[in-house]
Amino acid sequence: MADGAGPGAVVVGTSFGGRVHVPALRAAGFTVEALVGTNPEKTARRAERLGVPHPLTSVAEALELPGVEAVTIATPPAAHAPVAIQAARAGKHIICEKPFALDTAEAETMLDAVESAAVTHLVGHEFRWALDRALVYRAIQDGLIGEPRLATLVSLVPFVPDPEMRMQAWWFDESAGGGWLGASGSHIIDQLREWLGEFDQVSARLNVVSDRVDVAEDSFTVRFRTRSGVEGVLQQTAASWGMPPAVSAVAGTMGTVWTSGGATFVADRDGTRELPVPPDLELPPPPPPSDDPRERFSGVELGPYTRLCEVLRQGVDGRPLSAAVPIPTFADGVAAMRILDAIRASSANDGEIVRI
Repeated sequence: MADGAGPGAVVVGTSFGGRVHVPALRAAGFTVEALVGTNPEKTARRAERLGVPHPLTSVAEALELPGVEAVTIATPPAAHAPVAIQAARAGKHIICEKPFALDTAEAETMLDAVESAAVTHLVGHEFRWALDRALVYRAIQDGLIGEPRLATLVSLVPFVPDPEMRMQAWWFDESAGGGWLGASGSHIIDQLREWLGEFDQVSARLNVVSDRVDVAEDSFTVRFRTRSGVEGVLQQTAASWGMPPAVSAVAGTMGTVWTSGGATFVADRDGTRELPVPPDLELPPPPPPSDDPRERFSGVELGPYTRLCEVLRQGVDGRPLSAAVPIPTFADGVAAMRILDAIRASSANDGEIVRI
């Protein structure tokens, strides 16, 4: 797909960056000028397939291209901070993927850099725009369940159950930011913060369900309390053989809200009803179905990511940032890292309670 004449963007990271960032940026009106990777041959092949004119291995070279005003970062987590800080110092507006950083201290350094540079800064929590999650947020904000008191989020996902499955090396390397807590837990932590406010304390265990040894976790169990007093349980595995029904529900003093099959429901004394999607939450049409296994999640990712890139475009254009959902910024990245660090600390100390 050819680019138009919009502001220039650079995508750093050739896997998720190529599959989701490139089309989402184009849908938001950007011209994708460069794809940056570590392997010259692979980067060139992927850039050619995507129609990106400059396949590069140097972030500095990409930042110097004429017309580039924005950078999106889809590298392994260990590279997020240096690339984000380099882009901020060059005055570029930024989207950075999650898990946001290796730890809270690194995340705070990234936030300091973008605030000093006065650039737009966003975190890849695109699922704030996912219809079911956005509707839960609206239901809670609109008082449909009264005061939230209890939250349960449990899912078993058949992502990496087979040890023979090929994964990028960093994915199971804790020192590189790998593991399911960062990969998926960061999204759920952000979701819970949006729905219920800030965390007060956690007690957690990280473990490996698949038949692997000496690797980062593929599963986690977290018991938490928010500052508003909500008690909750968050449990996930990426190593399920099969996909049992997930539970994502919040119970309050006047009702319960939950998601099921992509829809959102509320039950109260008047019965159970599905919540309609208001026009401001509608997403762009999903891409056509594909037999390419790399595209198996694109249908649920691309619409929300397009909305995130539209916010980035607002920043590049100098317009006030606005969206139908709360906009995820580097400040949210820092807040999520504090919780992730507390979860890891709790697990390392036999599940002890850790205050945030």
